[in-house]
Amino acid sequence: MPAMNDSPGSNVPEYSVSEISGALRRTVEETYALVRVKGEISGFKRHSSGHLYFCLKDADAVLDAVCWRGQAARLAIAPEDGIEVIATGRLTTYPGRSKYQMVVERMELAGQGALLKLLEDRRRKLATEGLFDSARKQKLPLIPEIIGVVTSPTGAVIRDILHRLAERFPRRVLLWPVAVQGDGAAEQVAAAIRGFNALAPGGAVPRPDVLIVARGGGSIEDLWAFNEEIVVRAAAASAIPLISAVGHETDTTLIDFAADLRAPTPTAAAEKAVPVRAELLATTAELGARLARAALRGLTDRGARVEALARALPNPRAVIEDCARRLDDRAERLRLALPNLLHRKGAEADRLAARLRHPRELLAAKRHLLEGASARLAHGLKSAAQAETARLDQGRLKLEQGSERLVPAMARLLTERGRRLEALGQRLESVSYRSVLERGYAVVRDAHGKPVSSVEAATPGAALAVEFKDGAAQVHVDGHAPPKPKGKGDGRQGSLL
Repeated sequence: MPAMNDSPGSNVPEYSVSEISGALRRTVEETYALVRVKGEISGFKRHSSGHLYFCLKDADAVLDAVCWRGQAARLAIAPEDGIEVIATGRLTTYPGRSKYQMVVERMELAGQGALLKLLEDRRRKLATEGLFDSARKQKLPLIPEIIGVVTSPTGAVIRDILHRLAERFPRRVLLWPVAVQGDGAAEQVAAAIRGFNALAPGGAVPRPDVLIVARGGGSIEDLWAFNEEIVVRAAAASAIPLISAVGHETDTTLIDFAADLRAPTPTAAAEKAVPVRAELLATTAELGARLARAALRGLTDRGARVEALARALPNPRAVIEDCARRLDDRAERLRLALPNLLHRKGAEADRLAARLRHPRELLAAKRHLLEGASARLAHGLKSAAQAETARLDQGRLKLEQGSERLVPAMARLLTERGRRLEALGQRLESVSYRSVLERGYAVVRDAHGKPVSSVEAATPGAALAVEFKDGAAQVHVDGHAPPKPKGKGDGRQGSLL
């Protein structure tokens, strides 16, 4: 209860901030416990906790809204900015910021025009990604062994499909029961398509050769689960050929664009999945008859050709008799050919023998030739020996004459070379430094034998060798003598030490 003001003359009740905020909250929640609000979604945000935050707006006002995580998972549509919706929920206040907001529990699109706009925007988006390209379409098998059906197990759709398959071509059918409208329908359909694709070939549960996703007719809201992205993407990613049979012939959903084949009705999907067995049998019988007729016609034609070729061929008996006669003739000629050949070769050998000389004559002729050659060889050897002897005598004479001339020539050469050597020695002695030593000079060398030519090169304390004309003496340098004035010498050689 509000506290009364004790000041005199005032009967207006006094509230605290919390009291007035609580009173407003109770009033709003009791008055607007269930409301339906139509507006355009703006500022949509999905929090990491799973809660949805957005605004509902029209031309004149904005209403904050929130949808808690549990309710967000059960919404019939996926909220996004720019779509017009009708939100059902309750109004409440937020005392911490003096704001009011709507807690949304259900949501639906506001009218068919908004649905069609959302459908067209989603179609363009998925088409841009290439999910509807014709190059992705797969060819259906002619006679599938297993047919997988994704639909409601209680509706008339599955009965129509089974009835039509039984009439045309009975096949084994695997049903994956799903909800075809309402909350969670899109997730169930997508999970069924992925589940069939996840089956391993040859496993305990056989993998279908073709899939049929079917549903009966209805409004655009009833068929909306087959326009959700999760269903369209699952259909486009299916490795098993997929037939879409959603609604009636005039109904179009996005799964129709992603499927490998669209059927106008579930019954038509069954017709497209299998051929007519009776028609196949009739076609097979007709093809078999045509094959038999073609084979018979081919055999008849080839028989006629063989007969025509046989008429052109000679009589085999006549050919064999002719070959026998030719063989007898060749055998008789072969029997007589060997003696005739031996006779001819003997006569030819006699003729050749008459033309040959007797071996004695050949030996006598060869002996005569050999004796002539021996005589010529002996004469040649004798002449060569005489010529060699004369050449040796001539060479010996030349050698003796040369020896006689060599002795006086060697003496003259040695005398001449001695005189030249003596003259060179005199010239060498004239330029030798030893002649200078004879005149009283000396040569100073360091420890390495190199001449010392200036006083700067004589380092104090160094060991030097002084060479005179009759020998050398070792000395040590104590210091440098002061230089004498030029032109004031006594005419004698100064000391080096």
